[in-house]
Amino acid sequence: MGKINVVLSWSGGKDSAMVLHELRRDDRYKVVELLTSVSEEYRRISHHGVRETLLDAQAAAIGLPLRKIYLPSNNGKPCTNDTYEAIMRSAMEAYKARGISTVAFGDLYLEDLRQWRQGNLARVGMQAVFPVWGRPPMPFSREVIALGVRAYLSCVEDKMGKRFAGREYNSELLAELPEGICPCGENGEFHSFVFAGPIFSHPLDVVLGQYVLRDGRHYVDLLLRQQVAAAATEPAVMPPV
Repeated sequence: MGKINVVLSWSGGKDSAMVLHELRRDDRYKVVELLTSVSEEYRRISHHGVRETLLDAQAAAIGLPLRKIYLPSNNGKPCTNDTYEAIMRSAMEAYKARGISTVAFGDLYLEDLRQWRQGNLARVGMQAVFPVWGRPPMPFSREVIALGVRAYLSCVEDKMGKRFAGREYNSELLAELPEGICPCGENGEFHSFVFAGPIFSHPLDVVLGQYVLRDGRHYVDLLLRQQVAAAATEPAVMPPV
C-alpha cells in the first residue's frame, strides 16, 4: 500500500515544524504541500505577523510546495469566520479533486479546535490528523529545543510583556515564562517563526526589525538580512486579529 498524501497546515511556527518532523518519520504519510493563510492586504502570516517573504524562504529551505490562502481584510477588522470557512472549503475541495483527502495540524490539546477542524473537513469528505496531539506541553517544548528547532517569538500577548517579543524559543525563555502561560503558547499567548532546524536544508538569516503593538499584541517585524535596509525606510504594519 502506498503512503497517504498529506497537506500540512503550516503556520511557520515551532509546532508546525514538529509536525513536519513527525510526519517525515512516519511511513504511513507523505507530506505533499504546505498550506498557510496570509493577510491579503498586509501580506503577513495570519496571527503570527510574519512577512510573506520569510514564509517563502521557509518553504524553499524545507523543499516543499507552498500554497497560500489569501484572507481579505474586513474594514480594519479580521476576516470574518464565515468568509474564512468559505475560502478554506474551496481550497479543500481543490485538494479533494487532486486526490488528497488528509490535512495535518499541530494542535496539542484544544478539543474544541480539534472538533472544529474535523467538522469542516468532514463536510467535504476529508479527514484531519494530529501528529503531536496529547503531548504534555513542557516535555514537548523541551523536545522542540533538544531537536534543534530554532525559532523567534514573532508575536506575544500583552499579558506576557513586550520583553518576550523577538526572544529565541529556548530553555532560558521557558524558565522565564510568567505563571499561567502555556510553554507551547497553545492558547495564543505567543506565536513563533522557525528559522533553523532538522527540517531545513539551510538556516535562514533572520534579524529583528521594528516592534509594533496592535490589538493587545506585541509584534517584532522579522526580516531576512537582505531586507533590513529597505525595511528601515517604512513603518511595519501588522494585520488585525
